[in-house]
Amino acid sequence: MSELVREALKDGRRVALLRCYDAAGSTIVDAEIVPAGSSDPVHRGPYHFASATDAFRFVQEALLALQYLGCSVA
Repeated sequence: MSELVREALKDGRRVALLRCYDAAGSTIVDAEIVPAGSSDPVHRGPYHFASATDAFRFVQEALLALQYLGCSVA
């Protein structure tokens, strides 16, 4: 895996940016979240996964939850 980047938007405004990439023998997911009522992003992670499959599943589930909350994903 090289790098996977996904953005979640709500009403045209970014609410989350997820980056998934390989580094140092593991796959890492970083998240940038913009809380409701704020324009300042909050950084979360890095989250380390033993395999790219596990990291990608984490990203997919996070994006699915955001879609259930009315966000669009790009």
